[in-house]
Amino acid sequence: MQNITISGNVGKDAELRTVRDSQVLSFNVGVKNGFGKDAGSVWYRCSLWGKAAEAFAGSLKKGTKVFISGELTHDEYEGKPQFNVRVGSIDTAPRSEAGSSNTQSSAPSQNQHTSYDDDLDSDVPF
Repeated sequence: MQNITISGNVGKDAELRTVRDSQVLSFNVGVKNGFGKDAGSVWYRCSLWGKAAEAFAGSLKKGTKVFISGELTHDEYEGKPQFNVRVGSIDTAPRSEAGSSNTQSSAPSQNQHTSYDDDLDSDVPF
């Protein structure tokens, strides 16, 4: 199993579907790749399952900044690689960080913003 952590923007509003007896939220995330003239984007097809899918269904709109960790699989379609992520954890940026006035934050029960400043120790030996 390959795990991946990505940070990017939702490409279009997420779609909630029912598959068998479970809910699945499908959405694409674009991640910037490279700099200057060589800059581009890598797109990931993401799926979020179960109760988390229901919780985020109204929150993942086009342009929403997301932070995702999950299981990566890849396929090829018409000679182009496709990257699929089965989302294990997801977080969204607050509106001010996302850079878009129409971006909505995540569901309150799922949104966790951790401050790592408390973890820093001035006595680190390196």
